[in-house]
Formats: sequence, C-alpha cells, structure tokens
Amino acid sequence: MADLQLTDHVPREADDGVWLACIECGESFAPFDTVRYTCDDCDGLLEVRYADLPTWEDFEDEGRGVWRYHETLPFEEGVTLPEGDTQLHTAPRLRDDIGVANLRIKHEGMNPTGSFKDRGMTVGVRVAQEVGVDRLACASTGNTSAALAAYGARAGLETLVLLPAGKVAAGKIAQAALHDARILEVDGNFDQCLDIVQDLAARGEVYLLNSLNPFRLEGQKTIGLEIMEEHYADHGEYPDRIVLPVGNAGNTAALYKCFRELVKAGAITEDQVPKLTGVQAEGAAPMVEAIQEGNDETRRWDEVETIATAIRIGNPVNAPKALPGIRETGGTAVAVSDEQITAAQRDVARQGIGVEPASAASVAGLRKLRRQGEIDADESVVCLTTGHLLKDPDAAAEAGRKPEPVPNDTDAILEHIDDRSSVVETVRRQASKAADSPLIPLVAGGLGAAYLYRKLRSKK
Repeated sequence: MADLQLTDHVPREADDGVWLACIECGESFAPFDTVRYTCDDCDGLLEVRYADLPTWEDFEDEGRGVWRYHETLPFEEGVTLPEGDTQLHTAPRLRDDIGVANLRIKHEGMNPTGSFKDRGMTVGVRVAQEVGVDRLACASTGNTSAALAAYGARAGLETLVLLPAGKVAAGKIAQAALHDARILEVDGNFDQCLDIVQDLAARGEVYLLNSLNPFRLEGQKTIGLEIMEEHYADHGEYPDRIVLPVGNAGNTAALYKCFRELVKAGAITEDQVPKLTGVQAEGAAPMVEAIQEGNDETRRWDEVETIATAIRIGNPVNAPKALPGIRETGGTAVAVSDEQITAAQRDVARQGIGVEPASAASVAGLRKLRRQGEIDADESVVCLTTGHLLKDPDAAAEAGRKPEPVPNDTDAILEHIDDRSSVVETVRRQASKAADSPLIPLVAGGLGAAYLYRKLRSKK
C-alpha cells in the first residue's frame, strides 16, 4: 500500500528544497541529476516533495494562472503559453435539476490547447530542459498529444506522440499535427501505446511526459488550488466534494497531493478537504471496480470502449496514488453509460458551457450518485470538466440539435419557426398532463413524448 504521508524530514538528496520520494519504499532521489520516472530500487511511483510548503498568504500579489503558485512548484516559471486561471462557472438550472445546494463547473477546456494537460506540460517541459533532453514523447488518447506538441514547439524540442489507431478524435490529432509533432498511429489501445513509450524512455530515446512522470502532476495540482481559492472567495467556504472524470487518474492523484500539502502547511484542516469522487465510463472502469470491490490495486482491462475517448483507458498508472485519495477523503467512484455521458454533455451545453464527452462524465456521475442518495442535497459540489467541446466536434454534432432545411424565403422561415415552436409547446403541455395522470404513464417517458410529437407533426 502506498505511503503518501508528508513528513518534516529533508533528505540529503534535496536540491534547493526539492526531491523525489518513492511512495512504495520511501527511497529519496535528487530531482534533476538524471532522468527518472520510477524508483530505482522497487520501480514504485515517485512523488515530488518540498522542504517548505506555502499557505494562502504566499500566493498574494503573484498574478494568475499556474505560475501564481510557483511556491508549490519546482521552478519560478516554466515553459508557458500561459495556462491555468480557468473559469469556475455557476450552473443554477443544472444545480436545481440535479438537486444539490451549490454547483460550480471548473472548465479546464479553457486552457491554451483546450484541456487540463497544459498545466502538467508547463512544468514537465521545463523539467525536460533542466535535465537536458532533446526529444519528448507521450502516449495519448488525444489531449496529451495536443498539449505536448504545443509546449514542445514552444520550447523548440522534437516531439513524438503515439496514438491508438482510429481511436482518437480528429480535432486532437489536428492539433498535434499542426504543432509539428511526429504522430505514430499504433495498432493497439492506449495502454499498449504507453507500454511502448515507457520502453523507449527506458532505452534513453525519449523523455516521457505522460502522468507517470511525477512532475506532470505538479502542474495539475494547481487545479485544486484555484478551486479552493475561488470557491472560498465566492462562498466563504471550501467545496464539500469535487467530482472528476478518471482516465489515467492523474488529476485524482494531483488533487489529493494538493490537499495533503495544504493540510501539512496549515492552510486548511483535514475536515475541510473535499471528497474526491471519480467517474469512469462503464466500458473503461478499472478504478470504479477497485473502489467498489475494496481492492488495493486496479485490474488491467485489456478491452475498453466508450464514446468518451479521453478516458478510454484500462490501466490507470496513477491508481496507487489515486485510490488512497478517493478513500482517505471520504469520496467514492461510479461508472456511467455512454448515454448518460451524452445526456450530461447536452445538459452542460444548455448552460452555455461546451465540453467534450469525457468532461461531461463528471456531471453524469454527480447526477447518478445524487439519485442513488450517495451525495446529499445540502452538498456544495464542483464538477471538473477537462476538455473543450471542439476537441471532439463529431461527438458534439451527434449530441446536438440537427440542422433544419428551410426554403430561401423569410415568410416561409417564419412559418417554419412558428409551426415547430407550437408543436413542441403542445408536446410539452400534453406530456406534462400525462405525467400527472396515473392512466397514461408511458407518455411521461421519452418514448411517449417522441410518439406524440410525431403524431402531431403528421397532422400538421
């Protein structure tokens, strides 16, 4: 079982108060003397540790974005575009519909390349410069490749990305291509791509920048710092719960590290730590399986499939850090169907917030857990949405309202608008009446409403 306790001990390997610690055996390593992703002794995951941890006062007058929090990071500044400072949206109609006291949506799709991955890359690529590498690489379901390509281009470094052939949204491939990354499409899934990248890194051919790299998570933990600061400023309290999509479990691990450091620094108390609640697609849910079965580790799913391509992952490498994060904060994990994800994507879009399918999993998970009674009505909840709608335009088009062909004539268009509006309103009224009637339960459902709509249209 991973040991994630933060202590006051500063090992001799520390460089300016920064070192790497193995979460399995406790061995310490210098942070930048050589390229290192896992423990030399036991191959356990590494975590970045600091001799001095800041409190909220240390962030005052420090600007905005990821590097506002440089006191919690290995450097004063990274390779930046810049990133962070994303919106914490209100969603009042969705809040009332789901039935929680407060709901905010942290939209990480507003980062420079359209996903939270930019936070990790601004730190990770800076570390690559520090250790003196010249070729970066990642395996990706799309967002990591887009971010690495952009930040690699910014730093003037060669970038190599491995993608599962035919499994990545076109918008994400286009980003990596335009930023001049070499794109290798592998006949396999994401986890097999990551196996190959790890092998290349072990041979010294590339610098790996998947979230196995502990410095990636340092940038991503600033999501938690922003949520906590802004939520407290707006509401006078910290959120009770953060609900987030889970793929490789990097954000879950990063947020838990953020909260552990805040508690250690005395910035918050243990009972102010939000409950971390992970959401996966039913077709790719090894973390949910481990949480529900009480397992200390995840079982690798060799076959995974979901419309939420960004979390189509069967072997989350950060599970040893993330499982304790969910359990120790009193959180949980839930799997949702692709249909629930698409419905949630529409719900969020009706609030004016455009997200890709994987992002909407957080809202779908919140709704499911609220219906099951596992989330209480008095909770203040933040849903993390990780990528922008335009990351997967095909999925957005499929989920959205379809175009309506009309004549090239103003009066005809007005007639079409009025005709359709009256029909829709009639459907709403009659479906509402049916919902109150014990005699016609079918009409209260989606199938009955759809049938009624078609009948009314045919009469027109």
